Amino acid sequence: MATGPARSPLDVSRDHPAFAGHFPGHPILPGAVILAEVMAAIEAATARGPESWEITSAKFLAPVQPGTALVLQHEPTRSGGVSFEVRDERGVIASGVLAPRDP
Repeated sequence: MATGPARSPLDVSRDHPAFAGHFPGHPILPGAVILAEVMAAIEAATARGPESWEITSAKFLAPVQPGTALVLQHEPTRSGGVSFEVRDERGVIASGVLAPRDP
C-alpha cells in the first residue's frame, strides 16, 4: 500500500544566528541552513546519516524570512535516493534529490 510522501515541519527559529549575517537589514535563511535542516529530518526518518547521501540536485526558488513556517515533504526514489520539497504558505521554496553514496 502506497502512503505517499512523508511530511514534517522544519523548525528554524526566527532567532537563528544565520539570519543576522545573511543579510543585515533584509534577513533571509541561507540555502545551506535549509539543506542542513532537510538532511537532519531525512536522517531521522531513514536512520541514515548525512555521510550516506550525496546531494545530486538542489534548487532554491524563493527567499525565506525569519518566522516563516516550513514543511518538508520527501519520498524515496526508484534508485534508492530521496526526493524532497520544502514548502511555505506560498508553495515550494526549495527542492532537490539525494542519492545514496557507495559504501
